[in-house]
Amino acid sequence: MRASRVSGTLGARVALAEPGPLGGTCVNVGCIPKKLLAYAAHFPDELEDAAAFGWSVPPARFDWPTLLANKDREVLRLNGVYERMLVNAGVRILRERALVRGPHQVEIGGRTVTARYLLVATGSSPQVPDIPGKELAFTSNEAFHLERLPRSALVVGGGYIAVEFASIFCGLGVQTTLAYRGGRLLRGFDAELGERLAVEMAKKRVSIRLEANLTRIDRKNGALEVSYADGTRQQVDAVMFATGRRPNSADLGLEAAGVKRILLTPPNPIYDQVMTAWGERVIPACGD
Repeated sequence: MRASRVSGTLGARVALAEPGPLGGTCVNVGCIPKKLLAYAAHFPDELEDAAAFGWSVPPARFDWPTLLANKDREVLRLNGVYERMLVNAGVRILRERALVRGPHQVEIGGRTVTARYLLVATGSSPQVPDIPGKELAFTSNEAFHLERLPRSALVVGGGYIAVEFASIFCGLGVQTTLAYRGGRLLRGFDAELGERLAVEMAKKRVSIRLEANLTRIDRKNGALEVSYADGTRQQVDAVMFATGRRPNSADLGLEAAGVKRILLTPPNPIYDQVMTAWGERVIPACGD
């Protein structure tokens, strides 16, 4: 979005190939809708505090479909804003997926488009562990479109996406468990932050299980039964995986332009070289 608009404003002839809604992950299934859900999850505490300041608040009732409808309305508004910005910058929007056919060629809808420069900015998608029953769970993409809130939920992961959604579900009245295979939350952030966050989330009634590895998910008695590597089991209404994201660079035809794709995850020796050279500032494509 940014590269297209700025390039068009500076006089370049620009075409943007996008088969989905404009705005990418942030606008559609990321920052924007997640913040709206997070704001909603804070209101129970605000209403409780209001009584201490003299406000008489009637019994509150939360309606999940109303929140989703208003969230969708805001996302659609932003989609329109971005489209107008692109059009005003002279950008030609092609509503199909582009496949690279050479250093200066892409195929879009069966026709060939040529350009001096090709910019690949295809974003990423959630990835889930390859365990039996993984199809019974959902990811952050689907979390924004759940038909109903579950009574209980297990969020798997220890990164900021897992932490945020566990907090959102808990704030909206869902009995929430956060399970992470590591020893503390927010790996890659300051250790004290992850440790303190776990304490504060526990105060909010989020049940946190560290060093917990899921081995399978089964449907049982109308619920989902989760099995852990230590032999314990847990039943919940829903399971959400927040276990990293994978770049959307596969099957784009990048090899035709001379691009070699390398997944930067250990124990790949190139991963070690890059991490050393960049002072560990590289975020792995697949991680927590």
